[in-house]
Amino acid sequence: MRDDRVLATYLIETPHSLEHAAAVIAGEQSSGTFISVPGETDDLKRRFGAEVLQIEPLESVDTPSLPGSKGPRNESGKSEYRRGKVVIAFPLHNFGPSLPNLLATVAGNLYELQELSGIRLVDLELPPAFAERYPGPAFGVDGTRELTGVHGRPLIGTIVKPSIGLATADLQQVVRDLATAGLDFIKDDELHADPPYAPFAERVPAVMSEIERVADRTGKKPMYAFNISGDIDHMLRAHDLVHDHGGTCVMVSVNNIGFAALAHLRTHCALPIHCHRNNYGAMARHPWLGMGFAAFQKLCRLAGVDHLHAGGLDSKFYESNEEVAQSIIDCLTPLLGGYRAMPAISSAQWAASATPTYKATGTIDVIHLAGGGILGHPDGIAAGVESMKEGWEAALAGIAPEVYAETHPALRAAIETFGKRRG
Repeated sequence: MRDDRVLATYLIETPHSLEHAAAVIAGEQSSGTFISVPGETDDLKRRFGAEVLQIEPLESVDTPSLPGSKGPRNESGKSEYRRGKVVIAFPLHNFGPSLPNLLATVAGNLYELQELSGIRLVDLELPPAFAERYPGPAFGVDGTRELTGVHGRPLIGTIVKPSIGLATADLQQVVRDLATAGLDFIKDDELHADPPYAPFAERVPAVMSEIERVADRTGKKPMYAFNISGDIDHMLRAHDLVHDHGGTCVMVSVNNIGFAALAHLRTHCALPIHCHRNNYGAMARHPWLGMGFAAFQKLCRLAGVDHLHAGGLDSKFYESNEEVAQSIIDCLTPLLGGYRAMPAISSAQWAASATPTYKATGTIDVIHLAGGGILGHPDGIAAGVESMKEGWEAALAGIAPEVYAETHPALRAAIETFGKRRG
């Protein structure tokens, strides 16, 4: 790939020809407008215009995926909607290595074009200039393992429940129980940030005192991801508070704070950044609108996330297992020579989720989060944690969970409890 341009791959649907629609996108997002204007010389268009590199026709449909498109109609007054995959090259000197301005180019006004009845950004290829501007994950997989002391298996984690409503004293008890159970990773829910009933400045020292107390007793200090999402000034202060109290992780909701805010936090941050993707469904759930995970995760990694939520196999959400598996693999695939982020797997996960996850991805470099699958274990939280570890032991050994459970009580109890509900 050339170093002076960004390649964006789209799925498009249009009542026009694919060639016409692709040309409209390229013009709208670079040097063109709906009519020639003074100053729009051939030389300017040659230097600053986007170029359509590839058009791959797909199927045609009778009904538009999105409302508002306009185009040619046949004798019956109906339109044929053509689908295709399009690759467009955008000159880097139009916007430079800037995430906000990159997004304005590859994911901007094109979503509003009436020539399109569907458009989805599915991938990006970025030149080295972005690596020079954005250092990416400071910790990633290796740094996270070093901080937690967990090697040779996934990190086992959970989410504080109830998600909201816990006063600080009640939260302390929950954290004490979770840390004592042997978890590697504990996180705030994305809904719990700095509420009046449990202010962040009060919550951090309370949580860390419990974690340190358990660590002194057991020798194991779980990583706790504090949700610092908020205005930029708040996030910087919140990060410092966590760091000053011995915390080892902060969490943000990237789609709510924005990539630029995340990148700024990364320049200040001395801790791993755990990235929740809530709101992702708004941009990705419709197959002919928005942005796919392959593109999304690259932007997140450039901005500096160390962990990124990637869904979960057999989860309660809409994505297929194949999509989730690819998302996990994408996070770990080198970008610009590095930038590996640790995928966080969550949603309806339990001990037996390990086997299909490992079969589909072939990796142990994940944070496997289970809420009910750990907290709802019939023999208690510690048994829930142990069942998750045993589930991964079975997966790595190539032994069916049901067989491994014959000699592993925690896994057996998990299968008896959660397997029936899932089945």
